[in-house]
Amino acid sequence: MNTKGKLVSVIVVGGLLSLTAPPAHAHHAFSAEFDAEQPIELKGVVTKLELVNPHSWLYLDVKQTDGSAKNWGFEFGAPFSLKQKGITKASLPVGSEVTIQGYRAKNGKDFGYAVTTVLSDGRSVKTGGAQDAPGAQANGQAQ
Repeated sequence: MNTKGKLVSVIVVGGLLSLTAPPAHAHHAFSAEFDAEQPIELKGVVTKLELVNPHSWLYLDVKQTDGSAKNWGFEFGAPFSLKQKGITKASLPVGSEVTIQGYRAKNGKDFGYAVTTVLSDGRSVKTGGAQDAPGAQANGQAQ
C-alpha cells in the first residue's frame, strides 16, 4: 500500500472511531456540586428557563428580608425528561411564581439543585435528574 492509501485508511478508521465514541459533555454528579446536608426551599419569580442538555436551568428572583431580590439558578433534569413530566417554557413563563425544594451548592453561591418544583398552578413536579441525588431512586428520578 502506498503512502496515499495508508493516509486514506487512517482517515476512514479515525472517522469510524469518532462515530462510535461517546459524546464529551461537561456532565457531573450531584455530589460534585451540591450538598445533600444543605436542603433549601425557596419561593421566587421566574426570570429565565434554559431547556438545554445535559441539564436545564431555571432562574428566579427570590425576595430578601430587606425587600431586594436575589437571582438564584437551579439545575433541572434533561429537557426530554422534563417534557415527559409536562415542563415546558409555557408551564414556567417569566413572571410566574414557583417554589423550589432542593439542595444548595457546595460553594455557597446562589444556585442549587431542584428536586421538586411547585408550579404557579399548584402542580408539584420532580424536576431533578441526577441519579445520585438524595431520594432520586425513591422518587423515580433515575434516567
